[in-house]
Amino acid sequence: MTDGLLAGRVAIVTGGGGGIGRGVSERFAAEGAQVLVAEIDPERAAATATAISAAGGIARAVIADVREPSEVDRVVASTLDAFGSVDVLVNNVGHYGGARRPFHEQDRDEWNDLYRVNLEHAFLCSKAVLPTMVEHHRGAIVNVSTIEAFRGIPSRAAYAAFKAGVTGFTKSLALEYAQHGIRVNAIAPDVTETPQVPYSRWVKPEDEHLVPVWVPIGRFGTPDDLAGVALFLASDLSAFVTGTTVHADGGTFAAGGWFRTEEGGWTNRPRRP
Repeated sequence: MTDGLLAGRVAIVTGGGGGIGRGVSERFAAEGAQVLVAEIDPERAAATATAISAAGGIARAVIADVREPSEVDRVVASTLDAFGSVDVLVNNVGHYGGARRPFHEQDRDEWNDLYRVNLEHAFLCSKAVLPTMVEHHRGAIVNVSTIEAFRGIPSRAAYAAFKAGVTGFTKSLALEYAQHGIRVNAIAPDVTETPQVPYSRWVKPEDEHLVPVWVPIGRFGTPDDLAGVALFLASDLSAFVTGTTVHADGGTFAAGGWFRTEEGGWTNRPRRP
């Protein structure tokens, strides 16, 4: 594609084969970007690259675990070999962890796993692409964070801490590299339907009428919703925007947070608010 908001640009999307990552990959390609889909799951990677090609876009899939420095280097090298530059990086990979448990029952291995997937991967990927961005004096880095970087989340303290770290990383990196024509921003999603958080499957049919109670905008988000925000932050539409986070949450952060249940647990979907 020769036109579009990202025409002529090259983008790497980590976790680009599913959920928000796939939405971003497909939207970027539709707007003219050449997309490198960095994905740990071969089937998702192939499906996304095939869908982009079928729609007339340009994409290449690289199977990689971006928690590993050598794998990150391979992703960037593959991008440069295939497309010649890296203009946009979307650090999309992240995870909230396994079963809920009190913080004092968690161990260092769990914390380290959360650190690697939520924060260190953003360090590794950003460090790897910055030399070519500095050389070309342009670039945009978009970090996918979460609403839980800005409010508490019971039994997920380590996850929230690392996502809050993404916020600080985003602000500081933006200041450091602004002189090189590189912008760094973040997105904080909530209640967005993905394979990792399938909200529609978590809501009982008798509770569906409560969705507008939980989400001020009246519905759950979609990967396309987040892709639109990522496109804004990656394109020249946001040429004067850097070091900030866009809350793409349907209004949930503005509205409130978590509620204790009668059974003693916590929920962000109260049946009787």
